[in-house]
Amino acid sequence: MIGTSLKIIKKLKFRAHRKFRANTVLFCAAAMLSLSAHANDFPTRTITWVVPFPPGGAMDAIARVLSEEMSQDLGQSIVVENRPGAGGNIGAAHVAKAKPDGHTIMIAANGMAVNPSLYPSLNFDPIKDFEPISLVAAVPNILVTQADREDITSVTDVIEQATQHPGQYTYASAGVGTSIHLAGALFTYLTDLDMLHIPYRGSGPAVADLLSGQVDYMFDSITSAKPHIESGKLKALAITTAKRSTTLPKLPTMAESGVDDYELVPWFATFAPANTPQETIQKLNNSMLRAMQSEKVNDIFSGIGAEKIGSSPEELRTYLAEETDKWAVIIDETGISAE
Repeated sequence: MIGTSLKIIKKLKFRAHRKFRANTVLFCAAAMLSLSAHANDFPTRTITWVVPFPPGGAMDAIARVLSEEMSQDLGQSIVVENRPGAGGNIGAAHVAKAKPDGHTIMIAANGMAVNPSLYPSLNFDPIKDFEPISLVAAVPNILVTQADREDITSVTDVIEQATQHPGQYTYASAGVGTSIHLAGALFTYLTDLDMLHIPYRGSGPAVADLLSGQVDYMFDSITSAKPHIESGKLKALAITTAKRSTTLPKLPTMAESGVDDYELVPWFATFAPANTPQETIQKLNNSMLRAMQSEKVNDIFSGIGAEKIGSSPEELRTYLAEETDKWAVIIDETGISAE
């Protein structure tokens, strides 16, 4: 009898275990289907698009025109929210903590790759705390000086004079760690020049002092430099990207001008909080790439000198990792600091 009872108990336990496992599998499958359904329903409400810099710049213009096109495509409004401060870190930290459902996204510049090396106490990880959506555009920087300087007509002239007079020439930037600063730092690093960096609080005051001759050079954004070049107030010497700009096709690159291996791409890309469902990321990516084909987006990009890119989320992930490693080395060797 005891042996028979044990057999019955074992059989009942086996049946219960099998039923439990079946129920568990069904529960997990239902949960996955539920998540997938929510992702497929995305978006279900207004999307907040965070711009971690003030209104009025190239980044803000790109976000606003893309959000207009994407809202029509996705069937929900997209609200652009500017959260400036700390080189883009305040806005990025906010998005990193947002609910990972695709209803909060952000546009970021190459500070995402630079800031980890500039700010030791960064309260988020640009790689681990975000899901990449797409590379969007590159907005090149241009080495410019005053148009009435007859002694400077090329990058070679800049190098020769700075070599002969170390420490006497200056270059302005929109602040420590900005692409304008990094463009100058990379230039002096590759050419082994001693030039003084003068940081300003934004591009506006830096350009004002450049125009008045208080500083000698600036690697300004094409967006703000182009009107002054066209009006004859500034002289363009070279562009920082590896390829020439379609906006200023006659302007040589820094590499073409004799600075071997020079390339600085002030890029813009979009991100969502980590753990945002991949179906949602893909939907945002597809919508963004479609928006970038519109005539309105092309017109805005052309007006600010932006070169359209577009990418898959994985391509952006790889690119961000490569850029982070590259700038870690340069910042370490040049001693650039945000302090």
